[in-house]
Amino acid sequence: MKLDVVFMGTPDFALPVLEALCDNFNVILCVTKADKPKGRGGKVTKSPVKIEAEKRGIPVLSPEKVKTPEFLEEIGKYRCDFFVTCAYGKILPQAVLDIPKYGTVNVHASLLPAYRGAAPIWRAVMNGEKETGVTTMLTDAGMDTGAMLLSEKVEIGPDMTTGELHDALAPVGARLVVETLKGLVDGTIMPVPQDNALATYAKTVEKEDGLIDWTKPAQEVHNLVRGCEPVPGAFTFLDGECFKIRKTRISESEFPGAEPGRIAVIGKNSVTVACGSGAVEVLEIQKENSKRMPVGAYLNGHTLEGVFGK
Repeated sequence: MKLDVVFMGTPDFALPVLEALCDNFNVILCVTKADKPKGRGGKVTKSPVKIEAEKRGIPVLSPEKVKTPEFLEEIGKYRCDFFVTCAYGKILPQAVLDIPKYGTVNVHASLLPAYRGAAPIWRAVMNGEKETGVTTMLTDAGMDTGAMLLSEKVEIGPDMTTGELHDALAPVGARLVVETLKGLVDGTIMPVPQDNALATYAKTVEKEDGLIDWTKPAQEVHNLVRGCEPVPGAFTFLDGECFKIRKTRISESEFPGAEPGRIAVIGKNSVTVACGSGAVEVLEIQKENSKRMPVGAYLNGHTLEGVFGK
């Protein structure tokens, strides 16, 4: 007989996990964040998990709050073997975690105890990490503090963006969660407590986090650009106008004494910008209220001269 599972998740990252659960177990309910306005028109939009669950005919709950007697009563009706969470976006109270027979398993996009919190993929790239991964754990009432079950490493390439890393990690989580549930039931997987002394935290990435500080070394600027891609987007100013810097690479050139942010070289397909140390080549750019485009295409009808950051 297949295990009965309640799944809790919200964004695209959670979809492969939901699909894997549906392929291997009996998903009896999905819980996701409430519908919310999106875009300039404020159109109310369902979460990716809700859309997929409805396609599959799975009942959906979208509570505004999870720490209420009403939600506890409603979720308590779903007696099952496991709750599985993946990027749900809310911390569940212990009373909810205790409902399923075998406990609640979380799929987290880092090698715990590193990068606990809301934005582990973004922060790993922005911090220039060489590797990260996915960890499954038994959820407790803390912020990603539960005992670890399975993990798998994933390499972060030198030019890999957050979006690319997201797409590399999502199928790993889907595979691990199936192994995890089966291993917990048959006793082949034993929980391992996290070492809290080694914990780091990945706070939510806000729009303002994308502001480029050109006084930083070139590597840090490059890490910020790829870490903010595709959202929220790294940005800077030139003559008072806002530009998103969409793609960069480390330049082999050095410009000793150049003002950080100075556009030092205007090439056919890129511009090279001096940093606090070293320089980066800007390959793709997006002027405010315009489409992103290769710098070579932008230069066909515009100029890029001066100092970024002003």
